[in-house]
Amino acid sequence: MRIMALDYGTRRVGVAVSDELGMLARPLGYLPAEPRERFLEELRRLVREQGVERIIVGVPRNMDGTYGPAAEKVRAWMEELRQALDVPLVPWDERLTTVQAQRLLHEAGRNTRKQRARIDSSAAAVLLQSYLDRAP
Repeated sequence: MRIMALDYGTRRVGVAVSDELGMLARPLGYLPAEPRERFLEELRRLVREQGVERIIVGVPRNMDGTYGPAAEKVRAWMEELRQALDVPLVPWDERLTTVQAQRLLHEAGRNTRKQRARIDSSAAAVLLQSYLDRAP
């Protein structure tokens, strides 16, 4: 089963996808978040092309595990996605995924200040890999 992860942002949505065995995540790039209808069209196309059967959506939680305003915004966005897509959506804790993605890119010699889009996609891959590693 191929699984996709989305790292929500107001400008860009980072996208990652698993291999067919559901073991490894890889960054797939990003989609511009606006205009909304174009974003949804591109997301539907990627879901179709990649054969995605489930989408993991990163939900930002506070360090103490509670949900703040950012998490509520993502939850509302997920409801919009549920109306537009025919695949199940699973919320997933995304605490520190962007920090981890930045660290990995920095260790690979990438200048993270100039590569926000790469960070968004890498954060989605980190998010997806955490899900894959915990899935039964």
